[in-house]
Amino acid sequence: MNLVQTPSPTPSGGAAAQAAGAARPRRARGLVNEVMESLATSIREGAIKPGEKLPTESEIVARFDVSRTVVREAISRLQANRLVETRHGVGTFALAAEDSGNFKIAAVDFATVSDVIALLELRISLETEAAGLAAQRRTAQNLESMQAMLNAFAEAIEDDSDAVPSDFQFHMEVARATGNRHFADLMTYLGTMIIPRTRVNTPNSAPEGRLAYLRRVHGEHESIFSAIRNQDTDAARAAMRTHLANSKDRLKKSQTETL
Repeated sequence: MNLVQTPSPTPSGGAAAQAAGAARPRRARGLVNEVMESLATSIREGAIKPGEKLPTESEIVARFDVSRTVVREAISRLQANRLVETRHGVGTFALAAEDSGNFKIAAVDFATVSDVIALLELRISLETEAAGLAAQRRTAQNLESMQAMLNAFAEAIEDDSDAVPSDFQFHMEVARATGNRHFADLMTYLGTMIIPRTRVNTPNSAPEGRLAYLRRVHGEHESIFSAIRNQDTDAARAAMRTHLANSKDRLKKSQTETL
């Protein structure tokens, strides 16, 4: 069995740079992501087939030169994303991904930060247009519902909550304001898993801190709402694109910093 393992980049600048790179401490969170992504890729690409037993904990420790704690956390994340199952006393086994031939986005599609970023790229194209249509078609009731979600978001973050439900509902209300049920149906299908922080703890890893991070997200939502309320189609599209692109950039930054 071969694990797909992304090679670490070799520092440039000769022996001195290589020595500096070797001396740089490896962060636990980055190590967990490294192990998890390698195993997830191996399962998806068939290097580890459905029903096949994963390497033992000791073998993974030796292969990646990490602690048992890192390996256990990586396996735990794979379990949460339904890529593996652990049978006590027997081992951990790869699960078969459901394949009906129809389009679907399931929990297994969120095993890594790269997966979450990929969904954000899809959302940018979808929700940018939704915001533009919402600006053209919104009703007073739509605006009232969006405002209620903005208020709920603001209250939640001040109460030390991650504000995921109100975040999702705000985006849902924008979809409903398009007057096209397919936007809302797709958002309902995706559910709260479209919110990156349900998969990646971006607020706590943000340099400015959790509260400032969530307040910034709230401000981006307010910009979207303002453009829709003013029936400014171009501004609504731009505000939504900026919001989702910022989320993508924040995820990429957190991914880089943990490596």
